[in-house]
Amino acid sequence: MGTTTRRSARKAKGDGHLRRAEILEAAERIFVAEGYEGATIRKIADEVGVSSTALYMHFPDKGAILLEICERTLRELLQNNRDIAAKPLDPVVRVRMMLDAYMRWGFEHPNAYQLVYSTPRPVSAQPWPEGTADLSRQCYEIFSGVVREIAASGRLRTGGADSAAQALWTACHGLVALMTARPGFGWAPREELMQVSLEGLLHGLVID
Repeated sequence: MGTTTRRSARKAKGDGHLRRAEILEAAERIFVAEGYEGATIRKIADEVGVSSTALYMHFPDKGAILLEICERTLRELLQNNRDIAAKPLDPVVRVRMMLDAYMRWGFEHPNAYQLVYSTPRPVSAQPWPEGTADLSRQCYEIFSGVVREIAASGRLRTGGADSAAQALWTACHGLVALMTARPGFGWAPREELMQVSLEGLLHGLVID
């Protein structure tokens, strides 16, 4: 796939410290346009408007860039889950909000999503650092904690808290993974498909 990104003008020497966030934002645009394997350090540097040498001062390779994007976006998801879990709302409403946010996060960050939640990982990506893996676990634990509230109130039609949480998560994962991996399939409109999936899952599992 050809890149659709707009390249920045080359930054003059001595323009000041290149912010890591600028590299990460440019890299994510390149990853989305080119795919992880099609992206290169040179393309990312061109998008930012610096030399490859300047970019290497901040990141040793594109695998390190993608891992930092994953950590940054996972922190967003984790904070969102914490915010939703703390709301004074029915736990079913909170679970729905979390699943909706999870799917939107996956669609907004497809390369980070692939690395965090799909296999195989990009062949040239680095192994998980423990801190990044822990962020993913925390996201799930907050979500499953709200599902446990539903189970504790006796509102699950079938299964227990663990199986219900895992069934909900894997179903939403499947939607994101398939739509991302098979963009040429004749999918229904994404918003409609997300909402139909959530309605079907929650009505099937939860007693009103």
